Amino acid sequence: MANINIKGIIFDYGGTIDSRGTHWSEIIWDGYKAVGVDIDKDTFREAYVYAERELAKVRHIMPDDTFYDLLYKKMCIELGYLAEHGHIEEASIESLAPAIARYCYDAARSSIEEARPTLEALHARYPMVLVSNFYGNIEAVLADFNLSHFFGRIIESAVVGVRKPDPRIFAMGVEALGLRADEVLVVGDSLKKDILPAESIGCHVAWLKGKGWTDDEDAVTHPAIIKKLADLLDVAL
Repeated sequence: MANINIKGIIFDYGGTIDSRGTHWSEIIWDGYKAVGVDIDKDTFREAYVYAERELAKVRHIMPDDTFYDLLYKKMCIELGYLAEHGHIEEASIESLAPAIARYCYDAARSSIEEARPTLEALHARYPMVLVSNFYGNIEAVLADFNLSHFFGRIIESAVVGVRKPDPRIFAMGVEALGLRADEVLVVGDSLKKDILPAESIGCHVAWLKGKGWTDDEDAVTHPAIIKKLADLLDVAL
């Protein structure tokens, strides 16, 4: 994508900073394989969707939960679903849940450390805001990974009551920056949840595109695709 004239940046968090644009289901699936859970991917995806819906309905995640805490609770829900449906032994959850959570936590930390120099370079030049669909504990997650200082404001769906792809959550980010939408770059990993709603209110966009949830998503192209966060340095500096 071409260089653009911007004065501030809105970042998505999950999938963007912590997984190199790859959908988090893929990271967790790799964790399942790494610890030897013997199920097929369609069965895994059923458990993944079940856990996401459960977390949306019931407040399992507490504000002080770190990302490891979140992952452990999520793995307990997913593995519980698999045990209930006869795919794994219930007794195995005690060992599998922390092992998968640790694998995924370490994967996130690796991605974050790779992203850190880019965040530092952009932070030195631009005000930055975080806009994220999250579980109410994003501040604890950012603190654990030493990311909080990069963002002047944090706008989290569970706190503000608006979720992507509703463009109003990006409008909140623009307002927090004190800029016009056409002066703001939005960086995200989801075409439907980040890129299209941000474009709809007039923001510039950068789509960090990794492996998505569906083959249809993977086939989509867009002029604002970047392959790694460091590509932002060519766009915004």
